[in-house]
Amino acid sequence: MNSNRFLAVKPGAVALMALMAATRFHHFGTPFALPDASLAVFFFAGLWLGGRYLFALLLLEAGLIDYLAITKLGVSDFCVSNAYGFLVGSYAAMWLGGRWCRKFTALTAVSATQQFAALWAAATLAFLISNGSFYWLSGRYPEPSFGQYLERAAMYYLPHLSSTLIYGVVIFGLVRAGKALLAGKAARQAV
Repeated sequence: MNSNRFLAVKPGAVALMALMAATRFHHFGTPFALPDASLAVFFFAGLWLGGRYLFALLLLEAGLIDYLAITKLGVSDFCVSNAYGFLVGSYAAMWLGGRWCRKFTALTAVSATQQFAALWAAATLAFLISNGSFYWLSGRYPEPSFGQYLERAAMYYLPHLSSTLIYGVVIFGLVRAGKALLAGKAARQAV
């Protein structure tokens, strides 16, 4: 293995890590803080960067941020439970959704729709893993039932999904606009 490749700093990875560090403190956001972008970060890292080392680094970053938020910043530890480890599966769903999405590379409306659909599907699977494991394994619900789970899932699904999809639309849009500008510049220089 080439150690220079392992040690190379990728600006995209740094940007995604910074986005997670800036937003991870509040799941749904507040008037003063953006909602958590972690799911979108894992999706785009899988889509554009890949590599198991980056996946592991993002997992470590997420855990460190959670630890610091709870122990140093007074953020509630309500969501930290026996189910916390299942976040690895949620983030893997996003990562793999991004990697699968690599085949849709054309700058077309169809490709954009396919990428958005992949983001939606990955975010839905990530929600089912994290929300389901929390409900059934956290011990926070003394008498869990499937009916109660469906009610709670319905309550949290749209807020969970909407922030991830909004981040996705914004990031996809910025990248597509940047690619179009670069392609236009290259075409003008070729003339």
